[in-house]
Amino acid sequence: MAGHSKWANIQHRKGRQDAKRGKVFSKLIKEVTVAARMGGGDPNFNPRLRLAVDKAKAENMPGDNIDRAIKRGTGELEGVNYEEARYEGYGINGAAVMVDCLTDNKTRTVADVRHAFSKFGGNMGTDGCVAFQFTHCGVLMFAPGTDEEALLEAALEAGAEDVVTNEDGSIEVFTSPNDYSEVKEALEKVGFTAEFGEVTMKPDNETELAGEDAEKMQKLLDALESLDDVQEVYTSAVFDE
Repeated sequence: MAGHSKWANIQHRKGRQDAKRGKVFSKLIKEVTVAARMGGGDPNFNPRLRLAVDKAKAENMPGDNIDRAIKRGTGELEGVNYEEARYEGYGINGAAVMVDCLTDNKTRTVADVRHAFSKFGGNMGTDGCVAFQFTHCGVLMFAPGTDEEALLEAALEAGAEDVVTNEDGSIEVFTSPNDYSEVKEALEKVGFTAEFGEVTMKPDNETELAGEDAEKMQKLLDALESLDDVQEVYTSAVFDE
């Protein structure tokens, strides 16, 4: 933890995501459609759909767009049939990378992902080569200066699994994937609004990168995230301040 700040890394990530807003709607529509297809069109009984709808609303997506995506998923409207695909590999200095995709053509997608890995100094691996290094969970990040004791009490009462205070003063609240929305809402009701939150694949160990290695790794991540079929990119890499 000594060489990097969790808070700085998360702000860096948010900044890069904000710069790519042109792709955000298309990714969210795909996720809403697939979530509805897999678990039904009622967000109250489909945690994945509820999370996708919440994300879409947070990005100010019009309600009509969300409704149409749900109806395409449930079959009420015609639409493209997307499949889930996950690709794994290694980046600079062996940093683990996991790439989640929604695609209508796996042959195209795997070729694009493999090309990005090879072009920017990574190596695409076999299924399962790095997945064991990640934990599926919800995470809510609170800014340095947040009342640690009060947040801890509220988070545990809301059903969180763990609360961690980082060396830079930021606080992370971890939940099970299915409890994420409920915990987030419960904390907001008592005055704790996270600066950043998501259901993610959290690396069990981090690979710290600095200087030229960090720049190379960022190029690889950017290349993967820019692919049309890619929904999320997870990595064990963290960047030195």
